[in-house]
Formats: sequence, C-alpha cells, structure tokens
Amino acid sequence: MSQMNRRAVLRGTGGAVMALPFLDAMADSDRNDGVPVRMVCTGLNFGFVPRLFFPEVTGPDYELSERLKPLKSLKNDFTVFSGLDHGTEAQGGHGGVHAYLSGVLSRNSRGMPEANISVDQKAALHVGVQTRYPSLQLASGYDTNNMISWSAAGVSIPPVTNVETLYNLLFQKIDPRMRDSTQAKYAARTSILDLVRKDAEYLRRRIGTRDRDKLDRYFTSVGEVEKRLTQASQWLDRPKPTVEYRLPAAANELDFVDRVPLYYDLMALALQTDSTRVITLALGDIGASYGGFRISRGYHQLTHHGKVPEYITELSVIEQFHTSQLARFLTQLRQVREPNGRTLLDNTMVLFGSGMGNASSHSNRKLPLLLAGGGFRHGEHKSYFQDEAKSQTTLAGNLFVSMLQRFGLETDQFGLAKSTLTGLEVQA
Repeated sequence: MSQMNRRAVLRGTGGAVMALPFLDAMADSDRNDGVPVRMVCTGLNFGFVPRLFFPEVTGPDYELSERLKPLKSLKNDFTVFSGLDHGTEAQGGHGGVHAYLSGVLSRNSRGMPEANISVDQKAALHVGVQTRYPSLQLASGYDTNNMISWSAAGVSIPPVTNVETLYNLLFQKIDPRMRDSTQAKYAARTSILDLVRKDAEYLRRRIGTRDRDKLDRYFTSVGEVEKRLTQASQWLDRPKPTVEYRLPAAANELDFVDRVPLYYDLMALALQTDSTRVITLALGDIGASYGGFRISRGYHQLTHHGKVPEYITELSVIEQFHTSQLARFLTQLRQVREPNGRTLLDNTMVLFGSGMGNASSHSNRKLPLLLAGGGFRHGEHKSYFQDEAKSQTTLAGNLFVSMLQRFGLETDQFGLAKSTLTGLEVQA
C-alpha cells in the first residue's frame, strides 16, 4: 500500500471538505517513524518549595518526593533533574524567570547570535510551515515576568490567555465569505512591511553602530512577522480539524482551578490533530482572588513563606495542583496510540518546571525540572550538582540541546550551552 499524504482530506459533494486524523497509512512504511516529534514546555512563575520537589535519592530506585507523588503511575515516563540552572546569566529573582527557556536575560542578549531565543522558538523555526501554527504560546494570565517564549530578535512573544480564543484558533471553521477579504488583508500587510523595511534600510545608512544593532533586530522581527503572515495565508484554504470536544460556557471566566485543565485539554488536541508541534504554557499568579483554592493568602505571598509551616501548607495546595494537572496531561498523551506503534507521549517531549529555583529567597539557581516522554530513557532522578565552592554548574541549556537534537535539529549548542546533557539517552 502506498503512503498517504499527511494532508489528505475527504471531499464530498457541494465542495464539502473534511480533514483526516493521523492514520497509519500516513506513516513511513519502510522506517515506521513518519510520526513527528513534538515539544511542550510548561513553566511556573513561582517554582516549587525545593525540599518538597526534589527526591532525596538519585538513580532509578529513588522515591517520589511529596510534590511528585501525583505522577506515581507515570514514574517510568519521566526524569527528574537536580542541579541544573542557567548560571549567572539568568539571575534576577522574579525578573530572571523569563530566561527559563533561553538561559539568557533579555538585557544580556545583545551580541548573542540569536539574542535570547527560547528553546521552543528554536524548535518552531525547524517546523516552519509544516503545521498551521509553527508554535503556540499560552498563559493563564498576562505577566511580564513570565513571558517565557522569545524570538531570535530578542522579542517576547505575547501568549494566548483566553481559552475560548485558543479553541477558536484550533477548531473554528473559516467562513468562506470571509476568506477572500482575509487573504487581501494578509497581502496588504505584507506590502506595508515591505515599505517599512525600505525606509528602515535607508535610515540604517545614516545612523551609528548601536542604532544599527537595534535596526538589525528590527529587521529580524519584520521577517518573523512576514513568515507568520505567509504561513497564515497558505493555511487559509485548508480545513481545520473537527473534534467532539467542547468548552464549558463562559470558560474564560472560570476560576484558575477550573481553567487550567482546559489549557491542557486543548494542548493535547492541538498535538493530536497536528495543528502545531511546539507549545509553551506559562502558569503564573492565580489572580486577585484565591483562584478556587482553599487558601487564605495570595499565591505570591505564600511563595515568600520564610519557612513558616502554615504558609507552606497552603502553598502546597497550589503546587500539588500543578503536578496533578501535569499527571493528568501526560496520561492523556499516553492514551493516544500513534501510527508508529508508540503513544503520543512517546512522541512528545514535555518539559515541566520553572525559571525560579526558590521563590522564598528569590533564587534562580537549582531549577526544579522534569522531562517526560519524547522517546528518552526515563525512570530516574539525575543529579548534576557541582562543587559550589568553584561556582560550577551544569547548564539547563545542555538539556535543551538534547531536546533540540531529539526534535531533529543538527546542533551542538544552544545559547550558552555547548553540548548535550550527560546521561540523558534516547531509547533504542
């Protein structure tokens, strides 16, 4: 049987078109690896209480920490890392959290080949136009300290915070009457960008070195916008997938505890329908109220617990919620069987953690990090603690190099990291 194109559709009478799911016939029959690798990165603004997150013993025989117990049934599907961070280049308390996926503070990105590009955006460049969205950036709320996705121009990418908007992006059908006008708008915007770029190039010849550096980044930003417009135009005539999943009424007005599962549900569907292969989810504060949690103080206040037992007890309610939701998401991915005989979790790297090591002390060192799925050999707690007297550290960026290689990029470095992470192996 010949291999079916991944973009195959069903065409009926009257012009009806329906997208197909990922069928076995779409996989490469010779190598049986035609299913793409995906990447999901979830980041918590305030991290975890370290002693409750990190296991005490390393190796495969470790016992799950209090915070990781919701993941008990998935123990062989993930790896816990101790002793990884981004070194001195990502220090700054809450202001350092945005370097979670890049390893470089935005203010220190000048002179870097790709500024402070985040690992998700590096992967998205590799995907290109293969999916409707090269990447999706999501967040539970808009928080400038928790902008974790950054472009090669050193620009933070605004996330989608409204779950109803996200649902529409993924599944709302395009009105045929609007298609032509939308196509014209895309073309007009591209023409405007061409005019702006010509003006900027003229200006570049008349300014100094520092300003030229700013303009170079500007040109890069313009190029990224053009790529997005081109991609949107190319996908305008292609049908969006049909799913049975529906959001509850007024979904975006729900409390934090009821809204977060919806992000994860839509993320799983976005991966399963191949609408995107790269997703980030930033989970920040729970808002002015207590977000539906049975607590008596704000989340931020609780993170500055000062080792007060009552504060830590209430903070644990929120932290345990996050690891429980991770377990639920990973279970969803593990239940989906793909054409290469593996599960959606096997084919999806899921990074979970934070750019904050200890919110109580505003430390960005020793980040809480967990990697699940993606075809790696899991089931261990790996420690990378170095001689602190010599201020040595293993960069979390080494983990990102390993992830990028697994994603399909031929690279030996990312940001400040110059190698893969020792001990992290891909399954045979």
